[in-house]
Amino acid sequence: MDREDLDRKLKENGEAMKETSHGSKSGRMKIAALALSMLIIGGAGGCYFGDFALPKKGGASSSYQLPQGTNKKMEDLPAVRNTAVVQAVKEVGPAIVGITTRVYDRDMFNRRVEVGQSVGSGVLFDKKGYIVTNNHVVAGSKDVNVSLSNGKTVQGKVVGTDPSTDLAVVKIDGSDDLPVASFGDSDALQVGETAIAIGNPLGLEFQGTVTVGVISALNRSLDDIDQRFRLIQTDAAINPGNSGGALVTADGKVVGINSAKIAKEGVEGMGFAIPINSAKGIIQQLISSGKVTRAYLGVYAADKDIAQRYGYDWDHDGGVLVMKVASRSPVSLTDIRPGDYILAIDGQSIDTVKGMRDILDTHKPGDRIKVTYEHNGRKVDTEVLLASAPESNQ
Repeated sequence: MDREDLDRKLKENGEAMKETSHGSKSGRMKIAALALSMLIIGGAGGCYFGDFALPKKGGASSSYQLPQGTNKKMEDLPAVRNTAVVQAVKEVGPAIVGITTRVYDRDMFNRRVEVGQSVGSGVLFDKKGYIVTNNHVVAGSKDVNVSLSNGKTVQGKVVGTDPSTDLAVVKIDGSDDLPVASFGDSDALQVGETAIAIGNPLGLEFQGTVTVGVISALNRSLDDIDQRFRLIQTDAAINPGNSGGALVTADGKVVGINSAKIAKEGVEGMGFAIPINSAKGIIQQLISSGKVTRAYLGVYAADKDIAQRYGYDWDHDGGVLVMKVASRSPVSLTDIRPGDYILAIDGQSIDTVKGMRDILDTHKPGDRIKVTYEHNGRKVDTEVLLASAPESNQ
C-alpha cells in the first residue's frame, strides 16, 4: 500500500470512529477492530503518533523524543525542592575528593610489604591544586591517589602534615578547571543551624555522600591534654572515610574539616570537625614550609582536672603546677622549678594546661613573654624568650 492509500484509509477510519465513539457496544468493538487493522497496515514501518515513534523491530528509531514536560536540568527544579542544602551541595560537592593511600607492614623477614589501602576524603580549596585533609588519612605516605568528582584519578603529593592538629595538605597539578570550595567563618557559627557533611564514608564506592544535620555544639574538647583547639560538634552522620571531608553551612561555605566520631555502643549523632578558622594558619604553614613551627616554653604541667584524673589532691587556687622543666629549654634559663605554679602569661590568667597552650599558640619562636609564677607562696615575674618546639613536642 502506498502513502496515498494509507492516508485515505486513515481518513476513513477517523470518520468511522467519530460516528461510533458515543454509540453502542458494537460500535466500540468496531473501533477496536479498526485500530487493529491500522496496526496491521502499519506493518514493519511502525505506527506514528505525533513526534513520538515506536522503534522499528530490530533497531532503534532516531526520531525518539522525551515526552513533553520532561526536564533533567537541576536549575529548573521547583523552588520547594531546590533548597539551600541542594544549592550548597552543588557548590561544594565537586570540590570534595577521595584520597587513597597504600598501607604497609613488615613481614616475617622484616621486609616492607603492602597489605592494603586506606581511603579518606579531602577538600580542594585552591586552583593551584591544594587539598586539605586529615593527617591520619595520609600518615606515613608521600604519594597518594586523588579521586576527583569527575571520575578521574590523579597522582597527589603530600606537602605537609601536622599530627598535633590532625591536618595535612596534599597537592595535585593545578588548573583553572579545578572546582574549589570557599572557606567560611567558623567563629560565626550558631548552635542549631544547618550542617552538611560531604565525604566518602566506607570508601570510594560511596564517594560524595551527603548527610545533613545541625551544629550541635561549639568549643568541644575530647582530650584536654593533647587537643590543640576546640572542635565543632554535629549530628550530621560522619563515618570512617569521611575524615578530611567538609562540614558545610547552608550558604555553601566550608566551616570545618571532619575529623573524628565517637563510635561507642549506644552513641549516635556525635561527629566532630576542626574549625576552619583554626585550620587556616596551620594550612598556610604546611604549604609554605611543610610543617608547623610552634613556640616552645619547655614545661610539663598539670591543672586541677588532670590532677584529679590521676588521683592527686589539688589544694591550690588557679594556675598550673610545674611538674618538670625540660633541659635546655627557655624555662630552664629562669628560676621556675618543679613545684612552682604558673599563674599568668602576659597578664592573662591561667587555670588549665589547655589555656596555657592556647596563649602560647598565639606567639611565635623569638617572642618575649612575661610569665607570672608562684614560688613558695610568693608571686614572681620573669621574662622568657620563646624557642622553636622540638619535633617531638610539635
